[in-house]
Amino acid sequence: MSDDAAPRDANDLEQLDGLVIPPFSRRGFVMTGLMSGLTLATTRVEAQAIRTDEAGIVAGEVRIPVGDGPMPAYRAMPEGAGPFPIVLVVEEIFGVHEYIKDICRRLAKAGFTAVAPELFARQGDVSKMTDVQEIVREVVSKTPDAQVMGDLDATAAWAAAEAKGDSGKLGVTGWCRGGRTVWLYAAHSASLKAGVAWYGNFGGNRTGIQPKTAADVIPDIRAPILGLYGAADTGIPVADVEKARDAAKAAGKTVDIVIYPDAPHGFHADYRPSYRKGPAEEGWSRMLAWFRDHGVA
Repeated sequence: MSDDAAPRDANDLEQLDGLVIPPFSRRGFVMTGLMSGLTLATTRVEAQAIRTDEAGIVAGEVRIPVGDGPMPAYRAMPEGAGPFPIVLVVEEIFGVHEYIKDICRRLAKAGFTAVAPELFARQGDVSKMTDVQEIVREVVSKTPDAQVMGDLDATAAWAAAEAKGDSGKLGVTGWCRGGRTVWLYAAHSASLKAGVAWYGNFGGNRTGIQPKTAADVIPDIRAPILGLYGAADTGIPVADVEKARDAAKAAGKTVDIVIYPDAPHGFHADYRPSYRKGPAEEGWSRMLAWFRDHGVA
């Protein structure tokens, strides 16, 4: 499908807010379970990688029913009766590895039901890939945005029905590629209360299955968004971040952008050399406050 190809039935798009329904084959899932440990696609694992224990929470791998089978995911939630606010956790390009799982446990410790679905499970097995460019080319670029939006909707519904989640207190957060997804989901979901995007790219190629950039959807976002970015991010120019902030303001959207001086891309990724403790911890505190202040608490 070309970038400007029209869908076969425009009525099918009413609930997808402009995202094109992709002609992908429902071949089932390449990944039927989550990876163990950290991604193989990193040069080295840093000693400061955080490991959150499971005291006071319930955590582990789950399966979420979607239209073409069970989708693997990681769920962490507080012990107790609930219901708890829901936070959808959106992975980097590397899949739901230990870093993403630990983020879910940290959120559970803070009182949330946190669920991270493996959104790339149909397109490829990122647990076996060591080449970042291969992951982008063979998996990320072939994952339709409409599929991702539907999977996140299914995850939110599952969290409310099966994980003591409160569907009226729904948030989303994501890192890197997941940060981009936060912006798209805020334009897609009428149920979302707030989102936090960690260094999500505003640009990128538009394709038939990924027809809009994060910048494109800013006028359409339905929920308050906090964006956390680094001034030293060589992949996301500060000018792009400021342009997105200005576009949100012009559209009358509730958006707060924080740019951390000297912080590179991946400054929250505690398992990589890009980690910066100060901005990571300050950004985490801002995220929790944002959720609290905007109905996800």
